[in-house]
Amino acid sequence: MSKKKSFLTENRGRLETAIGHSFTDWGRVERALTHSSALNGREGNYERLEFLGDRVLGLCVAELLFRSYRAASEGELSVRLNQLVSAQTCAAVSDEMELHLFIRTGADVQKLTGKRMMNVRADVVESLIAAIYLDGGLEAARKFIQRYWEKRAIGSAELRRDAKTELQEWAHAKFAVTPSYRIDDRSGPDHDPRFTVTVEVQGVAPETGSDRSRRAAEQVAATRMLEREGVWQKQNSDK
Repeated sequence: MSKKKSFLTENRGRLETAIGHSFTDWGRVERALTHSSALNGREGNYERLEFLGDRVLGLCVAELLFRSYRAASEGELSVRLNQLVSAQTCAAVSDEMELHLFIRTGADVQKLTGKRMMNVRADVVESLIAAIYLDGGLEAARKFIQRYWEKRAIGSAELRRDAKTELQEWAHAKFAVTPSYRIDDRSGPDHDPRFTVTVEVQGVAPETGSDRSRRAAEQVAATRMLEREGVWQKQNSDK
């Protein structure tokens, strides 16, 4: 932990340049980049900041989309918003900023790979947004979000529709049935739950998905079925 903290402090200028904001309270940044596993149960991790940052990100991205897509319907804007605030997009921003060099975690978390580590990288981006917001206000947070999300918002020509909507229309057209979803498992603490959901469409094999909310898990399951059945082309993901 001390090595990571020393690296963070010594490279403050490098990180502030990537963020585009000079902090008056550097302690907020240190907290935003600290996973609970690095503290052995003590307070001072990024979880509360992540909660706030998620809301600030949603507001600023919604504002960005509202200005950029003046002819878009509410449904299209919602789909674009969900894509841009997803864990995958936030993790991509983290990678672009090389935040993995600054994140402080315990040894057990450092061994994680795939989607679980993707979620850590995404969480850190949201907590960092909260730190910027608390230190410099909404305008500072907005500038940071525009810096990393505007090009993603404008360049999202490959945008997919909502997976559940797409699956429902496909199931109706092909089998004259409606997909059904069930929760198979809910695990994890209240602040970081994990849902596993199965989707069933009569006529094809079921598919499962896991994520941090029931709705998100349903979307994962629907996406997997659409990709498996060839309705959607499979996209690269963080394995």
